[in-house]
Amino acid sequence: METLSDRIAHQIETMIADGGLQAGERLPAERQLAERLGISRPSLREALKKLASKGLLTTRQGGGTYVQKSLDAGISDPLLALLQQQPESRFDVLEVRHALDGQAAYYAALRATDEDRYRIQKAYEHMLDLHHNSDDPLDEALADAAFHLSITEASHNIVLLHVMRSLFTVLQKSIKHNLDKLYTIPKVFEPLSRQHEALMRAVITGDPEAARHAAQDHMVFVEESLQSIDKQQARHERFLRQASILAPNEKSL
Repeated sequence: METLSDRIAHQIETMIADGGLQAGERLPAERQLAERLGISRPSLREALKKLASKGLLTTRQGGGTYVQKSLDAGISDPLLALLQQQPESRFDVLEVRHALDGQAAYYAALRATDEDRYRIQKAYEHMLDLHHNSDDPLDEALADAAFHLSITEASHNIVLLHVMRSLFTVLQKSIKHNLDKLYTIPKVFEPLSRQHEALMRAVITGDPEAARHAAQDHMVFVEESLQSIDKQQARHERFLRQASILAPNEKSL
């Protein structure tokens, strides 16, 4: 028979699953959370213990209960190891994103709330602001990820959200993914900006097919741009190797 603490635990577990509480996030103070859920503090404590025993929550020294940081480790860790050994495998990740981003955008256009649309627009504006005012292209790449995740959150699909978070974690941790380089090339940034705006507007105006196509067209462009960057880098490395071989040997002079 389900107890009150079981129901509370399930409610908090749902908040974690649907993104209301994210990995590594600190839970509200016990009194505040109990009041928000309309329950007693002893019942809340029992529910938190159950979630901790399942590995979803952890208590840190100095106080506070947190959502476990390693929630996505089962997906992220093997892929991260693969990317570190075979950097070209990141294109496999981008191919998966081509499908998932399109679905996320489609459902976001159908299901987004006013609050979702507000967050999506703010995430888009933050990207533009960083481009004009930041000297760190990696900051722009991270803002790009946040923008796409805001759309995935608006899809209100739990599985999509957790899979996409894992994929972004993989790409961000992979040293050789080159996503930040996209923001250093003017001829690449301008189309990226137009694509992001088209995607945002399709979701906000509730046009699911346009949103899907905008997301998929964007991913094709990103993949092709990264392939071009790889080719240019490979040519540069070949040039340096050849220059080193052809350079006079100072010891023979």
